[in-house]
This record gives sequence, C-alpha cells and structure tokens, in this order.
Amino acid sequence: MAPRTPRLVVPVDPKRKPWEQKVPLHNRWHPLIPPVEEVREGELFRVEMLDWTGGNIGDNDSALDIKSIDLSTTRGIPAKPGDLLAIKICNLGPLPADEWGYTATLDRENGGGFLTDHFPCATKAIWYFEGIYAYSPHIPGVRFPGLTHPGIIGTAPSHELLNIWNEREKDLEVNGYKSFKLCDILHTRPLANLPTAKGCLLGKIVENDWLTNTKFLTKFSNQYVDRRGETDWEKIASEAARTIPGREIGGNGDIKNLSRGSKDIRPMRGEVPIGPRLVKKPDVLRCTYDGILPVTPNPAASTSSLPR
Repeated sequence: MAPRTPRLVVPVDPKRKPWEQKVPLHNRWHPLIPPVEEVREGELFRVEMLDWTGGNIGDNDSALDIKSIDLSTTRGIPAKPGDLLAIKICNLGPLPADEWGYTATLDRENGGGFLTDHFPCATKAIWYFEGIYAYSPHIPGVRFPGLTHPGIIGTAPSHELLNIWNEREKDLEVNGYKSFKLCDILHTRPLANLPTAKGCLLGKIVENDWLTNTKFLTKFSNQYVDRRGETDWEKIASEAARTIPGREIGGNGDIKNLSRGSKDIRPMRGEVPIGPRLVKKPDVLRCTYDGILPVTPNPAASTSSLPR
C-alpha cells in the first residue's frame, strides 16, 4: 500500500504578511487563542509556516532589515492536564521556491546577543539550500549538510500556568539585574520580554472585531468575562506570553537532534477544549552543533509533516 499523503492543515504564502494569510496565524501563548485546525489521533498532517520574523528579512546583501527588525512579532489536539502529547516529526524542509535562510547578529540596541560587546552591529548572511546542503554567497568557501529542526514548538498553557509565567517574568524584569555578578558586562540584554500588544497576532481573535471574537470565545471558553471598555483582543494581548523563552510546555528549542524521525513529547497543562494544542512552529532552522542556538538562527519559511 502506498504511504499516506499528509493532510495540509496550515497553508501559507511566503509572499504575504502573517496577518494576510488565509489561515489566521498567532505569535503568542494564551489559552483563549482558538486552535487553527483539529486533527485526529494517529493522523499524518502537514504544517506550513513563515520564518520567525514573519517574512521581514529579505534575500539580499543588506543587514538593515536585521538592524530594524521588530522583535515583538516573533510567531489543537484536545487533552486533559496530566496527559502527554507525542508528535513524531516525519519530515522538515523549506517551502518550494523559497529555499533560503539566513544567519544574523542583532544590533546591540535592538535585542543584541551573547557576544554583543564584541559584535555590536547588525549583520546578516544569506544561505541557499541544495538538497541537504547549505551555502552562502556572503561566506564563500563554506558548504555543509544542515540538520533541520522545528525551532519554536509547544502547547497552549492553562490560565493558571500563564499567570505563573507573567508573575515570574515580571519579577525577573524588575529585580533580575540585581543578581548580576560579572563586572565586565558592558551591555545588558533584556532578561524578559513581558506581554505587549505591539506586533501581537492572536489567530482567529481579531483586533477591532467584536462579533467574530465573541463567537470564538463563546465556543472555546466558558471562563471569559466581558469587560466594558476593554476589547477581547486587548484583554488577551495584555496577558499573552511571548513564544521564544523556554518554559514548562515549550518554546524555542533549537536542538539539531530534534529533526526527522524524532518524537517530541509535551506535558498537557490546559483544560479542554481551550488547550493544549499543537503547534507553534514559525520557523525551520539548520545547525551543525548541539545545544540551544544563541540568537544567530538560520530560519526559513518551512513545511513539516507531523503525525500525532
């Protein structure tokens, strides 16, 4: 019998902005963001996604897009708390006709990096994919087989867990600098990026669309209470967590070993039917080393085949 063809559940057009996509995308964690699609246990399905910046980086020789990048835009299956969600990654790769990525160092005044004291300016190198190999016109003489992995992936938090995150990270933002011991740090990066409405995408919860939001929130939550003077979108955007930090249910895990053939197992922390659900995966990354990627990613618009 021929192998099953994965069902495409999230299609994207790399030439369109995230908010212009046919299927509404989201770039925050919150239990009230409705799932984009539902899949059956054991079903093989395919997810397409833009790169982690939402297509703001261009295939060109200029690093100005890195220097001015808006970092606020960084991009279900029913279960019970205590369950484990197991996802096997069958395939990963760039979208056809969009087979390129980039490495970059962020400007020290716009996010920076671990080596920002040594490399304070924004830089960028474009990488083109040829099968399993990657090469860059900006770094001549280098060609390596890339190990593609998903970047950000996780499940939706419960209300209780989301409150724990926000309290914990607010305390870190206010008091964290007091714990610094290294006297030779010249430039300090933010320790936590707290919830903000800037650059916020909430999927089917749309800014300034009360009727649509009421329909989805009524369907997916019986806990939500309408607050006069504050829209649904504003309320959720003020609470929704940023997706890059590693937390209890997922985040940015740039690990080369999490690739084709791997099984990703996540704990369930949300109540049915609000969450949790798969999948927050706005990039495909390539690397040639072990460990977490230090803010120098090589993301690309991507496609993944995933069975539950």
